[in-house]
Amino acid sequence: MPWSETSPVEERIQFISDALSDRFTMSELCARYGVSRRVGYKWLARYEEGGRRGLRDLSRAPHHCPHRIDSELADLICDFRRQHPFWGARKLLRVLLTRNPDVKDWPAASTTADLLARRGLVLKRPRRRPHQHPGVVPPTTNAPNDLWTADFKGEFKTGNGIYCYPLTIADQHTRFLLTCHGLLSTQTVTARPVFERTFREHGLPKAIRTDNGVPFATQAIHGLSYLNVWWMRLGIQHQRILPGRPDQNGAHERMHRTLKRQAVRPVKKTCAAQQRVFDSFRAEYNDVRPHEKLNQDTPASHYAESPRPYPLKLPVLEYPGHFVVKKITTGGTFRFHYKLLYVANSLVNQHIGLEETDDGVWSIYFNTVLIATLDERDYIIRG
Repeated sequence: MPWSETSPVEERIQFISDALSDRFTMSELCARYGVSRRVGYKWLARYEEGGRRGLRDLSRAPHHCPHRIDSELADLICDFRRQHPFWGARKLLRVLLTRNPDVKDWPAASTTADLLARRGLVLKRPRRRPHQHPGVVPPTTNAPNDLWTADFKGEFKTGNGIYCYPLTIADQHTRFLLTCHGLLSTQTVTARPVFERTFREHGLPKAIRTDNGVPFATQAIHGLSYLNVWWMRLGIQHQRILPGRPDQNGAHERMHRTLKRQAVRPVKKTCAAQQRVFDSFRAEYNDVRPHEKLNQDTPASHYAESPRPYPLKLPVLEYPGHFVVKKITTGGTFRFHYKLLYVANSLVNQHIGLEETDDGVWSIYFNTVLIATLDERDYIIRG
């Protein structure tokens, strides 16, 4: 004889039928069906309240969820996310909290992230495997203007076919974007006015960190270029990352990724129109957009101008009394022991100092920077 199978609801109906027949006590009935007296009385109460329908399994979903976001608040968060599609949950909450101080029940960042994902407002990207480069010394700063970073964000053609080269300068300590200016080339003649205007507006930094491209460095000795020679005259240390190592200027490269997504795509028709987009991006980046590095504060709330103002005239180069001072000619050379030695064209009309550090071995300084050595045995300048 085959086994007969019954559903839980059918068992409960039979239990109620036997309970209403008064043939068994509750203890006997519960023992017969293998349930406790508490469960037995529960099913009797459910039957009296809802009849046979009350014996069905009920949903286990909670009647109230303390983590549920109010519908109006959820719509507000999602609408703000659509206005800033590249901002994460923490940035969105930080700005919304500032703009809506009367709202108290803001969700946690994790809850907000789940909401955005459910609404289809999160673009999932493949996770990259984290990696580290051994030997990289990260730049360290203690205050604003200790270190600025500068770079060109590649190049692209505007709608009228003109190339645009965005030059960006940022403060490493506060992530404050000092300037973002689209230039027509990467030459010194176009880049220097941007740096000069930035120096006049914000003062002088202690150091500037760049890559090894034009106009920041050349193939000349010590990588000397007209731009970094000018910086050294102003007492600014020039830090250059290793060739092919943009990760050594990682904070600036990360800012460039945000710039590309929000201010370069789509490209505008003219350079003037593109510059207006850059100006708008810089204002939002500094004053509105919270930054993860700053505990979700804005860069503008942490930045302060440098106490070193841009001088009206370049400081006079001064060397110790035991130095031999030479002036570089228009050909980038200087005369030493009746020999004409070439250094670099970028040092034209500048004064260098030579210090004898060993018998016939001279160290060549420009301002306070050791740029090369000279050996009297062969009169070859080595960087």
